[in-house]
Amino acid sequence: MTKFKYLVASFFILIHLLAVGQTSSVKSEIQYLSGTGKDNTVDWQFYCSEGMNSGSWTTISVPSCWEQQGFGGYNYGQDDLATRHKEFGLYKHEFLAAEEWENKTIEIIFEGVMTDAEVKINGKLAGEIHQGAFYEFKYTITDLLKFGKTNLLEVKVNKVSANESINHAERKADFWVFGGIFRPVYLKISPKEYIERVAIDAQADGTINADIFSSSNKVKSVNMFLSDLDNNKIQDLTITENKQEKGTWHVTTTANDIKTWNPEKPNLYLLTIEVLDAKKKVLHTTSNRIGFRTVEVRERDGIYVNGKQIKFKGVNRHSFHPSSGRTTPKALSIEHIKMMKDMNMNAVRMSHYPPDVHFLNACDSLGLFVIDEVCTWHSPHLDTEVGEKIVKETVVRDVNHPSILLWANGNETGWNTDLDDDYALWDIQKREVIHPWNIFKKTNTLHYFQYHALANDGYSKDKILFPTEFLHGLYDGGHGAGLDDYWSKMWNMPLSAGGFLWDFADEAIVRTDKNNTLDTDGNHAADGIVGPYGEKEASYFTIKEVWSPIYIEDRFITPNFNGIFKVENRYHFTNLNENKMTAKWVQFNGPDESDKFKVLSESEIELPALEPNTKGTFSVTKPDNWQSADVLYLTAVDAQGMEIFTWSYPVKTPKALNAAYINSSEKSKFKKTIKDNSIAIEANGIHYTFSTKTGLLKEVIKNGKVIPFNNGPIILAQHDSVISVAIKSLKNSIEITTVFELKDKSPTWASHKELSSDVIKWTIHSNGLLDLAVDFKGKRVIKGYKGITFSFPESEVSGMKWLGDGPYRVWRNRMKGTQFKVWENDYNNTITGETEYVYPEFKGFFSSLYWVKVKGKNDNGFTVYCNSENTFLRMLTPENPSEDPNQRVSIEYPEGDISFVKNIPGIGTKFQEPDTMGPQGNTENYFGNSDEPIQIALTFEF
Repeated sequence: MTKFKYLVASFFILIHLLAVGQTSSVKSEIQYLSGTGKDNTVDWQFYCSEGMNSGSWTTISVPSCWEQQGFGGYNYGQDDLATRHKEFGLYKHEFLAAEEWENKTIEIIFEGVMTDAEVKINGKLAGEIHQGAFYEFKYTITDLLKFGKTNLLEVKVNKVSANESINHAERKADFWVFGGIFRPVYLKISPKEYIERVAIDAQADGTINADIFSSSNKVKSVNMFLSDLDNNKIQDLTITENKQEKGTWHVTTTANDIKTWNPEKPNLYLLTIEVLDAKKKVLHTTSNRIGFRTVEVRERDGIYVNGKQIKFKGVNRHSFHPSSGRTTPKALSIEHIKMMKDMNMNAVRMSHYPPDVHFLNACDSLGLFVIDEVCTWHSPHLDTEVGEKIVKETVVRDVNHPSILLWANGNETGWNTDLDDDYALWDIQKREVIHPWNIFKKTNTLHYFQYHALANDGYSKDKILFPTEFLHGLYDGGHGAGLDDYWSKMWNMPLSAGGFLWDFADEAIVRTDKNNTLDTDGNHAADGIVGPYGEKEASYFTIKEVWSPIYIEDRFITPNFNGIFKVENRYHFTNLNENKMTAKWVQFNGPDESDKFKVLSESEIELPALEPNTKGTFSVTKPDNWQSADVLYLTAVDAQGMEIFTWSYPVKTPKALNAAYINSSEKSKFKKTIKDNSIAIEANGIHYTFSTKTGLLKEVIKNGKVIPFNNGPIILAQHDSVISVAIKSLKNSIEITTVFELKDKSPTWASHKELSSDVIKWTIHSNGLLDLAVDFKGKRVIKGYKGITFSFPESEVSGMKWLGDGPYRVWRNRMKGTQFKVWENDYNNTITGETEYVYPEFKGFFSSLYWVKVKGKNDNGFTVYCNSENTFLRMLTPENPSEDPNQRVSIEYPEGDISFVKNIPGIGTKFQEPDTMGPQGNTENYFGNSDEPIQIALTFEF
């Protein structure tokens, strides 16, 4: 009996092994000759003709850009062609061709080589020299191999192409140019009778059209079935149409009960295609990930996916890593896409070339719309002969990605119009072709336009407005700065399809020839929302709020707060109630306590069942003690558990909140002396010195140590004469009041004059606290700063802790993205996109100040309580970038070091002044008319 069981078991094991063997024999195998990316490489033999480490054979990691391995020389795309490095590289690599491959088809595939590649197997050419850096190419090398033996692969790579149009298209562009086998190389081993490639069109209604390319005469029929991504078969597919011509099978089938693909719900399936011989034996099988979706570009209307009109919230992205150049790993693709999704983006443009395959795969699975682009940049464009090959290589490789909605035939006049129709030759989906920055067919992809262009009243006003680059992000400009104004207009324009910011990350390369310093080639590549290693700049969070698919109308919490918020669902495919929202009523600690906060109450909010692009309201439950809270947080989380955004709503005014921390009731003795134009007051061990002529604070000494906070308050943009400085002694305080001359504050066109004086009033309390109240003339329209400033040496600052919006600084046209909270930043001297890359930047303007504790390096800091609403803190003076010749992203700060102001400037872009970027960027501030003066009230605690 035991022997019988053994024989039965052996029989079934044999049957299983035979089945597995048959399955594996009809599938293609991949064998990498190189590594798979930056962090997985294989050493090949290498010779570099000139430049660094040239003139002798050594080894190099493959894939890689050879400059990053210490070979050759560096060039940026705008360097003079005549003086560039022109080295070539020779590669050698030995590999074993297994004996069992002899009756199979062997292809060698290069995913990307910069720039011209000559490939030899065992000393014989594999095929014609390939030209073009960013395109996958392959050779069938079956007849060149020695099976069961070691084979020699040799590749000669010329950094500069023999085709001048390639050089202008790819190497005379606004990005770093490299050399080398920078993407993976592998062998594909397929059955002798095999599927060469497939092109799939999976529509939202479940219809599947497929072109199956096979030159085998033995293929007599096709079989298809659908599986999930874990290879669990879902359904067999019945082929309803089947045509064969010239080695191509055109088949149609329909899948039932499918879930469509979109960025909000990127549902994917595996489509398995089998080709069979006359006896129904499977000759070859291939599986492709697909997503069911339908794309329409409707003339004079918009871009639609699955019947929904789309607003693209996109960004341009280079395939780039600072240490490896264009050689990137799959993990980086996933990281970048997750960051884009975290910013509530739904789209990415490939700038200015097709990306790594793993990036597109991640766009498919994580959910991003994609514009895929052929690399041409300005003029002259690609010549037609090589361009036809490049278009074919691009489309054939990428055709099946559901994320790709459009093809871009080059960039900014770089297109060869003879190639526009070539995309459709290879694209079964017949996606539309665009010309980025041009009016072409149904779209106007205008670049870097000023805000007033959104009037869209020119002769092309019937085109879909679809800027493929806008709000250029040089240094700290653009991106989030201006986006709120632009997006408010674009969202409500029927013919606006959204747009793409420039660009995702600073392209700062680690220079192996310059002691591994980071180099952005001056102001050419410092354009990112994030730094070279993904460091998040302030615009990251501004974009996250502005592009939130849950849009909450602005509101303020007052004692009459009713708990109701107005909301709009800005998703395209998701009902609002598929998300979750939490309300937290929070109370903060003071400057000398922990920065942790106390949650007084937390509750789930019932979001309304709003369909996309509809409006409604939701209510927040008010606990009995809600007015004891300092802030209300509303946090929205999507169905995948990702935070959409956290909105902050202060509950108390600064004066009411600070009252808990300011105690001036303690009694102590004063000592007052007036001598040599100075007023010296001693209170509770603190010595203050003020000017008798101006009332300005001249010196603070505490317990014998100088606190170098002085020379203020200077009223900014005010040159009035002082009329009087009065000193008044009270029981527990001393007041010093400075009154300036009367000046007319009425507008020039007014028929009457309205005179007003600015007033500075110090109150020194006996316990050492120092109050300051500054009243200055309000004006209807303000240019320049309205506020006060003091001096405090930057060299003495080690950090700050504050209650207000943070942790990033703001500009007038980049106010969103912050959170009201207790923050703490250490000092840094980052120049955004240029030095240090430490974020948040320490210096700059910070909004909604309640209090700030300035940390001194030598125990010489102090705390300021701001008791006035809507006041900005100016902390020191950021250095302006060194290469901003037009001064569009360089800011003129107030005099002094620490200021308290009622208005701040906007910031521009590489190509725009802030005034051209919308109302929030304007240099004029309309305060309106008021009979009351503007007041800044502060309390200093030294």
